[in-house]
Amino acid sequence: MRIIDCHCHAGKGDGLSGPWDTSAPLNRFLQRSAKAGIRQTNLFAAFNRVGYEKANAEVARLVGSDRRRFFGFAFVHCVADQGRIASMIERAVREFGFCGIKAHRHDGRLTREVCDAARAFGLPVLYDVMGEVSVVELLATEYPDVNFIIPHLGSFADDWQAQLHFIPLLERHPNVYTDTSGVKRFDLLEMAVQRAGPSKILFGTDGPWMHPAVELSKIFALELPAAQARLILADNFLRLTQRDKRS
Repeated sequence: MRIIDCHCHAGKGDGLSGPWDTSAPLNRFLQRSAKAGIRQTNLFAAFNRVGYEKANAEVARLVGSDRRRFFGFAFVHCVADQGRIASMIERAVREFGFCGIKAHRHDGRLTREVCDAARAFGLPVLYDVMGEVSVVELLATEYPDVNFIIPHLGSFADDWQAQLHFIPLLERHPNVYTDTSGVKRFDLLEMAVQRAGPSKILFGTDGPWMHPAVELSKIFALELPAAQARLILADNFLRLTQRDKRS
């Protein structure tokens, strides 16, 4: 079965306050991924406080080294990259071959500049809301033609209340999706699949800091029919990024 990890950081950060903004080395992680049966990985940068233009170029070199193995999303800083986001995305699409946008509430709240760029280039936005799930209602209704992937069921911090409140939004809005990376409460993951359906869920690891085999085991633990598991493990990502025909 084809398995694509939709959520993996790569490269150097500039914050030095934690692993997420210091370094995201891939060697051991990719070895573990291959051993677990994960053959393709979607990459984006580690955190950078001064913007992501240089970091995206570094990720592009990794993606370009093996385009059968890697996809790429352009990370944007909604504050530091303000005013140049459209040009960054254009370069990421036309020069790097990237197929999505990544943004994080840690850097700043998502802006119209980012959403307009996503609309213009037909790209999904993977936006970590850090538990601020109410904004998903605004994003989904203001930009119904943009697909939003909200990772971690809305909160990597294991905020079960935020995750619980996110599930109805996932269920209600056709352009809202989630990924499974770092979700600790299996009952909520199971609830999300049951209520929103497997077509709204993407497999992700939040590598290289999470173990890919552990993250993948949660998908198999759902005990879904093979067709539904394929949606989560690869097909939803391929559809949202318009890479359905990629081998």
